[in-house]
Formats: sequence, C-alpha cells, structure tokens
Amino acid sequence: MQVWIGRNGERFGPYEEGEIRQWLRDGTCRPEELGWHEGMTDWRPLGELFPDDRPAMGSVPSVPPPPPPFMGVTEVAEPEYAGFWLRFGAWVIDYLILMVPFTVISLSMGLGAAMTTLLGQLESDQTAAITAYAAAVQPITFVLLTIGFAYYAFFESSKWQATPGKMAVGIRVTDTEGRRISVGRAAGRNAIRLVNAFTFLVPMVFYITAAFTQRKQGVHDLLASTYVLTGRPEKAVVAPTPRNGPGGSFDA
Repeated sequence: MQVWIGRNGERFGPYEEGEIRQWLRDGTCRPEELGWHEGMTDWRPLGELFPDDRPAMGSVPSVPPPPPPFMGVTEVAEPEYAGFWLRFGAWVIDYLILMVPFTVISLSMGLGAAMTTLLGQLESDQTAAITAYAAAVQPITFVLLTIGFAYYAFFESSKWQATPGKMAVGIRVTDTEGRRISVGRAAGRNAIRLVNAFTFLVPMVFYITAAFTQRKQGVHDLLASTYVLTGRPEKAVVAPTPRNGPGGSFDA
C-alpha cells in the first residue's frame, strides 16, 4: 500500500507503508500529521492509520523534523471542473458526429417513406397521420437511443475518459476521486441522461445545474457521483490535494 503525507499544506509521496511505520517509530513523522491512501475519502492523522506504530519515549524531536525524502510532486493544482459552455460545445460536436450514422440508419429504416406518408395524409386526417407517423418512427427512435447510449457509455469509460466531442474541447469524465469510471457507472450515468429523450423541461435542468453547483455537476453527475474535469487523463494526478484548513484537515 502506498501512502501520501500532508505537511504544512504540501503533499509528499507516495511512500510504502513500511516506510511510514518506520518513520512513525523513529520520530521522523508525527502521529498528528495527515496521511492518505487509495480508497480513503479524506485525509486522516497517521496515528489513526497506523495506531500500533508509536515513537519510543523521548524519540520525538522538540522541533518538527524535516519532511521525508521527496519522492513526488509536492503541490498539485486543484482540479478544474468543466463549465456549462465547455460541456455544451462538447455536446454539439458529439451531436454532429452522431448525426451521420443517425441519418443513414433512419433513412435505411424507412424514415423518408414515413415522412412522405405523413405529408400525404395530413390534408385528410391529421390525427391519424400523426399517429401513424409516431408508430412508424418508434423503432427508429429506439435504435438511435441505443446507439447514442452505447456511444457515450463506451467512450466515457474508455482510457480517454471522454467522447470525441469532450476530447475536442479538452474535458473528461471521472469519478469523485478523479479516476476513470467503470462501464457500469458510465452506463448508469447515461441511463439517467436518457430521460432527456422523453421530456422537454428536464434536459435543461440536467445541464443548467452545472452552471450553479459547486463542482459544476449536472443532475446525472450528481446521481452517478461523477465529475467533468478539464485536461487529459494522462496528465491527471489521482491522489487528492491537501490544503490548509481548520484543524489541519484537508478538503479532498
């Protein structure tokens, strides 16, 4: 297990668990200093993480010891959450990309004929014409929704963590720890977005909330516990960034 140490508002590490235990025993690290390892939701004192490793009596220096040997980046910028307009731009690009296969599939499934029939019947019986048209396009709509769902779920759970539209504007989808999301979470996130296909008000609410929430999350992000961040995944640092705060706690 690898552990990060937080000291004076900076992050050091990662270090092996055995090193941390030894430093606690010889007084190089203090029990009240904060630590974090993968799977934790927040930083906690090292003394709580490793309660069996305490310094021997008189081994703790009277002044704070120097940091353990530097092994990584000491300061990491706060993640930048993608705002509404970046996400809207990504949606437009993805929409234009999907329009190509959508148009081909729709025409091959008889959309052109259904529209011709609709226009011919409107003059005689509008209700019957619209009913017949809705029935004709229902299987087309189902196929297009399935393709769109698979498109978003596949790309957002891939190593790119983004659809082509999101990649074009430089944003990606992560979990709340900044990591790549699983296929299951991507599917759940986009299943929520499918509500957009059946209502007119909810789509606006889903996305407009990204302009007002603290971490710029849409409704589907909030329910799926995901973030949309700027930057490429290969340049991202997954471990949370410590910051000075009341009582020495870090906002992860």
